[in-house]
Amino acid sequence: MNRFASLPVAVFTFVALAAFSPRSAAPQAAVAQTPPMGWNSWNYFATKVDDKGVRAAADQIVASGMKDAGYIYVNIDDSWEAERDANGVLHTNAKFPDMKALADYVHSKGLKIGIYSGPGTKTCGGYAASLGHEEQDARMYAEWGIDYLKYDLCSFIPDVMQKQAPNDKAAQMRLMHEAYEKMGKALKATGRPIVYSFCQYGWDAVWEWGPALGANSWRTTGDITPRWDRIYAILEQQAGLERYAGPGHWNDPDMLEVGNGKLTLAENRAHFSMWAMLASPLLAGNDLTNMKPEVKAVLTNSDVIALDQDSLGKQASRIYSEGEVEVWTKPLSGGALAVAVLNVGDNRYSTHPFHLDLAKLGLHGTQQARDLWSGNDVELTEDMPLELASHDVLLVRIAAPK
Repeated sequence: MNRFASLPVAVFTFVALAAFSPRSAAPQAAVAQTPPMGWNSWNYFATKVDDKGVRAAADQIVASGMKDAGYIYVNIDDSWEAERDANGVLHTNAKFPDMKALADYVHSKGLKIGIYSGPGTKTCGGYAASLGHEEQDARMYAEWGIDYLKYDLCSFIPDVMQKQAPNDKAAQMRLMHEAYEKMGKALKATGRPIVYSFCQYGWDAVWEWGPALGANSWRTTGDITPRWDRIYAILEQQAGLERYAGPGHWNDPDMLEVGNGKLTLAENRAHFSMWAMLASPLLAGNDLTNMKPEVKAVLTNSDVIALDQDSLGKQASRIYSEGEVEVWTKPLSGGALAVAVLNVGDNRYSTHPFHLDLAKLGLHGTQQARDLWSGNDVELTEDMPLELASHDVLLVRIAAPK
């Protein structure tokens, strides 16, 4: 979410926290063995999200077929928090009168529920965060039945990093590591399997240290917006990070903007294709109750989702580029290969089409493939010309490359 949003103080209401004993919990199961899929409230609703909207989102995930396509997590982002009482218990505000009941409702749909906090005193929106209450909050999440935590750095920067280590960036990074490790240990101690998602904008090469501190995913960049130039800028920064992704721990280029803003159908298709190629978490962020059929078709394309959820867990690599056209490949289980030819710029017409260089991909001779957007079988040949629309993608799967 946007790190510098400001909000009015919410109306507060209180929810009692029942006792929870981590010793009584079942052994913690592995989570995020494939990239998490679901929906997050921020990109469309921001601070307007409420209990009713989350229930409606859960209903629509089921009714639209998104659940069947693999979307499981219903994640509440910032603005659910009220204040802490004398015992340090954090209460929900009037928009969320009973978080346990809401979690039970989401679970009754066969879905999982996520929540949001941060290591500072305040969240990005100015609500109460978890500094000094990590274990207490983790136990509360487990009691509610929470399955996913997005942990956003935000006020920890001025509250702790800059205050305790002014002008010492390395010391500030160590403080950040400690904060994320502390919540990771607190979540683990509950005994409940909870996906732990770092949101600290990729600082200090988080992909190198995040997994050791319990991260199941970590943001690799700043925030996404529903604009093609921003989506591509984020995509470009994923090149070279592929060796850090795998079952249980994923690079996260931020939530999906499919269906938001003024993105064209081609841009929605290319955005979704490349996030799947990257083995990224697929967290939709659109208005599900007013989703257009063409947006639903993008989000529920089972062939593209299969690339993201492939059991091999490999992130795509950018193999080569020519001007504004890039070619990425992603190894798949069973020896298959996905190839994405992405036109990040203007149209390539038949007068000067892009020519596919199979040799650069390590492929030899004509390849039999399936176009994952048209559903048609296609042949890929050396130096074949491709007409590519602006900001569109050719995405194919080769079952047995030569």
